[in-house]
Amino acid sequence: MKVLVTGSSGLIGSTLINALSDQFDFSGLDARKPERIPDVPTIIADGADYKSMSKAFAEVDAVVHLAANAPVETPWHDVLKNNISTTHNVFEACRTNSVKRVIFASSNHAVGNFEMDEPYSRIRVGDYKGLVPGKFKQIDHRVPVRPDSDYGVSKVFGEATGRYYSEHFGLEVACLRIGSVNRQNSPEGSIRSMATWLSHRDLINLVSQCLTQPLKYEIFYGVSDNTWRFWDTDHAKKTIGYAPIDNAEDYR
Repeated sequence: MKVLVTGSSGLIGSTLINALSDQFDFSGLDARKPERIPDVPTIIADGADYKSMSKAFAEVDAVVHLAANAPVETPWHDVLKNNISTTHNVFEACRTNSVKRVIFASSNHAVGNFEMDEPYSRIRVGDYKGLVPGKFKQIDHRVPVRPDSDYGVSKVFGEATGRYYSEHFGLEVACLRIGSVNRQNSPEGSIRSMATWLSHRDLINLVSQCLTQPLKYEIFYGVSDNTWRFWDTDHAKKTIGYAPIDNAEDYR
């Protein structure tokens, strides 16, 4: 399978390419030439410039769309250009080039305002008094969107765009509401990450399953098997065989 990764030199992109290069034929699309880039054919183009970026999608089977401004505090001008316009261009380039499947890196921030509610508001700060893991209702793929920022709004846009292209043009789409992924590959340094951490190997498993298993349009949560997670993983387990094995409690 030929897989294009947008934002291929970023943390998640390079992690996936390095781990799965024996299973997939990767290529990359980046906005600028980075100091370190995975050893795959890479086109340098502005994702908001459709004409220059769309050539990267020729003869591609699937796309893992990661390119975006990631900080939650990203100003609207950058969100509009690099998250919203670029994401629309990705889906349109997939349509015009007959790409079959898109794995869209959404974010937990598409539903981030649920963390203002009980019991999630307490779990995120480590207040577990009176709570039992697994005995409270988890946030799943059926909840209404509740973005917590302009960045979160851009991820809701991406999920909606994916659904439109799936239902109107037959594109297979998996939207991943990714939790906390970092370079140190541990939840250390953040109480919230004890609930929201996604390890590198669980991330790799999730994306690999999304690329290889049957799907039409789905929303999955990218989170490890953390004791205090408040996002649902059963849907991903049942639908694509996601098998998370790491738990943030091992680092507490």
